[in-house]
Amino acid sequence: MSKSLILKFSCKDQPGIVSAVATFFYKQGFNIEESFQHEDAQTGHFFMVTMFKAIPGYTINENKLHARFAEIADRYAMTWEIRDKEVKLKILIAVSKWGHCLNHLLNTWKNGSLFVDIVGVVSNHEDMRSMVEWYGLPYSYLPVSKENKAEQEAKILQEMNDKNADCLILARYMQILSNQLCDKLEGRAINIHHSFLPGFKGAKPYHQAHERGVKLIGATAHFVTSDLDEGPIIEQEVERVSHECTPEEMVEIGRDIEAIVLSRAVRLHAEGRILLNGNKTVVFSR
Repeated sequence: MSKSLILKFSCKDQPGIVSAVATFFYKQGFNIEESFQHEDAQTGHFFMVTMFKAIPGYTINENKLHARFAEIADRYAMTWEIRDKEVKLKILIAVSKWGHCLNHLLNTWKNGSLFVDIVGVVSNHEDMRSMVEWYGLPYSYLPVSKENKAEQEAKILQEMNDKNADCLILARYMQILSNQLCDKLEGRAINIHHSFLPGFKGAKPYHQAHERGVKLIGATAHFVTSDLDEGPIIEQEVERVSHECTPEEMVEIGRDIEAIVLSRAVRLHAEGRILLNGNKTVVFSR
């Protein structure tokens, strides 16, 4: 059994939830390291993420812990998850021709500051192969056309299954995933959109922003859904620009923002700090 656990859950707000959870884990031999709570006043839902650390001398079987906590979860009708804080989340990355987001993820992973296990990279182009293989990771070339899109998406799923990947990270993967794949990866696929959503969706958002004369451009990391660029937002950032900037200059400025925002989103997901709230997220950051 791990010495550290992450519990995350949501349910209808009602008296006694926090007390019941804290008491349960204390009786199982755990102390609270960190805890975050939020009540959505509009929906009446309660959200909680708590990190627990084992008290020295206590041991318990992980399956028994889950079974015992299920009684509390059922009592409050929770949507919940308990996982080992010391086990890295396994991620598969998808990329096309632009490597700035990919490189940032690989670099932070390699230097140990991003607590994940990158299990491989898939791409519809060969451009990023040399960089990925330099990092010692497997690279799968899966070119996509209208005729083979379903077949290639099935191969992405197979890659995830073969490598036991927990989630798929779209690091400027310039393909629209099918509704079927989006449904299968609900809550397990994160995309970086090169715009401050919900504005300027779809293709060439920096050019759209330039045409509107915006003074701020940004990037948005969000969960992938079948509605294009409409998934629950995880993280965003902006940078000031002026009328002097060309669309190409905006693209260049945006690349740095995109890499940082996607990395933050992956980190938050890996640390178990994100809960879905309908088409929104509750994000507990430090």
